[in-house]
Amino acid sequence: MTRSLVRVLVISVAATALHAAADEGMWLPNRLPTKQLKEKYGFEPSAEWVEHVQRSCVRFGSGGSGSIVSADGLVMTNHHVGSDDLEKLSTPQRDLLKTGFLAKTRAEELKCADLELNCLWSIEDVTERVNAGVKSGTSAADAWQERLKAIAQIEKESQDKTGLKSQVVTLYLGGRYHLYRYRRYTDVRLVFAPEQQIAFFGGDTDNFEYPRFNLDCCFFRIYENDKPLKSEHYLKWNPAGAKEGDLVFIVGHPARTQRAVTAEHAGFLRDGFYTGRLEALWRREVQLMSYGARSSEWERQSHGDLFGVQNSRKAITGIVTALQDPRFIQRKADEHRKLRDAVDAKPEWASKWGSAWDEVAAAEATYGRLYDRFSLFEARGGGVLSYSDMMRGARTLVRLAEEKSKPNDERLEGFRETDLESLYLQLYSPAPIYEDFEIDRLASGISLAVERLGGNDPTVVKLLAGRAPRELAEQAVRGTKLKEVAERRRLAEGGTAAIAASTDPMIALARLIEPEARAVREKYMDEVEGPERQAYGKIAAARFAIYGEDQYPDATFTLRFSYGAIRGYSENGRNVPAFTDMAGLYARWSERGKTGAFELPQRWIDGRSKLRTDQPFNFVCTADIIGGNSGSPTVDREGRIVGLVFDGNIQSLAWDVGFTEEQGRSVCVDARAMIESFRTIYDAGPLADELLGR
Repeated sequence: MTRSLVRVLVISVAATALHAAADEGMWLPNRLPTKQLKEKYGFEPSAEWVEHVQRSCVRFGSGGSGSIVSADGLVMTNHHVGSDDLEKLSTPQRDLLKTGFLAKTRAEELKCADLELNCLWSIEDVTERVNAGVKSGTSAADAWQERLKAIAQIEKESQDKTGLKSQVVTLYLGGRYHLYRYRRYTDVRLVFAPEQQIAFFGGDTDNFEYPRFNLDCCFFRIYENDKPLKSEHYLKWNPAGAKEGDLVFIVGHPARTQRAVTAEHAGFLRDGFYTGRLEALWRREVQLMSYGARSSEWERQSHGDLFGVQNSRKAITGIVTALQDPRFIQRKADEHRKLRDAVDAKPEWASKWGSAWDEVAAAEATYGRLYDRFSLFEARGGGVLSYSDMMRGARTLVRLAEEKSKPNDERLEGFRETDLESLYLQLYSPAPIYEDFEIDRLASGISLAVERLGGNDPTVVKLLAGRAPRELAEQAVRGTKLKEVAERRRLAEGGTAAIAASTDPMIALARLIEPEARAVREKYMDEVEGPERQAYGKIAAARFAIYGEDQYPDATFTLRFSYGAIRGYSENGRNVPAFTDMAGLYARWSERGKTGAFELPQRWIDGRSKLRTDQPFNFVCTADIIGGNSGSPTVDREGRIVGLVFDGNIQSLAWDVGFTEEQGRSVCVDARAMIESFRTIYDAGPLADELLGR
């Protein structure tokens, strides 16, 4: 595995600064590479084609992508994207991950507790408005604050005027700012999910590998006014599927890439950011396996967390492997040296942009010093202490009270007027809470903070107050009233007075942590994020001046179009075919002993003789994806469904930091496999008919 990754990355490093090679690129809907598509594939998408596909796709608030695939609001995504909602809809008596689910009628469709889907409706370039208030000579920290104020004003003005969820997206790491407007759906109901045993056949062993044999699909339905959504736009099904060599598009929401960063920035990712995350993931994986081993019910409760941790651990291992190759960092340095030399050659450019690379290096050096405290107390939704859903809720309540007392344009991101509907949907979720698991989560986060900072750290001493991490976690979880939605609502509506008066132990913990979290956040914003945005804005301007604007920006969990061909590859001297089939599933099942991660659901054993074993099951293509693309539709030239993205192969893990298509591939469920299994295995003929428009 490691040899393959290294060999691939030596060949090609991030090409975002150059005209994209091969089938590289996660392209903005309003800036597709039409010239490249026409030259290579003889296809030129019309504006109507792009708008139709764009408005047929949705973003899952929990992370992931999907698409509307029928006139009655049916939504397709991956099983692993929908698994969080499957867990919330499950009980100790009914585990939907194990048994699967099929609603035979609309009345049987299960309403999700807190699922939000967003459909991108329009895009507007607001770069000039965002930058207008920044005066020459303003410090990077103050400039970023001015931009944040402008962003808050633009978002609120747009949302008030249109009624659409409005979000200003930072592109090219600060080079452009676009206003995205979304249609927002919160009445979403589960229609169908297969058993996890077939959706994730092969488990962690086969994850990010190929060949694959996974029915990684899940279907929901959007409702409006208690009736199925009558979709203006949806993707039709291609019952004939696709063949090797066909052009396909993957349209979804890649979460984050870091291909345009400097060599110094990449060095911090290698030595600090990713290695720190990887250590925490390995630690947490062992803890979750230990917790789940204690009983079948505890295994059910922790299964989703374990899946997520194992998936992240394997993905980040691939990224770190790429970053640890000195040749990768050198190519990154050479790429930026070429750009910097071009800037330095023109005095006008040098005066405007020449300092950018040193500014990035200084910001990353500062981040290295802040990283432990920032990652523990603030990063990614509240740091490691927010492993616990209840602790995350408590911290949201404490911060919400403070932020709502401020003018909208001075609030932290996530607490502005435009954010509150989504925030309340999560905060007031009726999803089940399991005390024992919450204790394990919170104790794990507290213990990691002690390990990283040391037992004598002042914040650690205040946090523990003479107690062991698990003792503290037990007292907070057993004693809190935040399990009750009504109590969360009371505190949210009561504002700063209610938070200050609360004696709830979870709220008390959140209040104790908040000063530390705010302090490290402010330092991060002023000395890392602000300078980064300012510096990368200069680098982006230089790139545009030298290479033109036909470039794709790094991923931002916003809608992107990727394209490529269905194509196999060569690995270790053998050809890996583009398609697998149903026969291969049963061969893999037998080869691996029919147990553990390779055990098939009984209905797949019973239905074997009825299946067409030559039916294509999974396939690979060269289209450029990353985490967040899970659940993206794979469509043909006519915008018809031919597959569903669910993974990349092991060589694609490096795509976070650099793209190559020699061996890297996106992995998809074949549309024909879904229809075949619905009719033959699941007695879900009406679902198949709805997808086929019958």
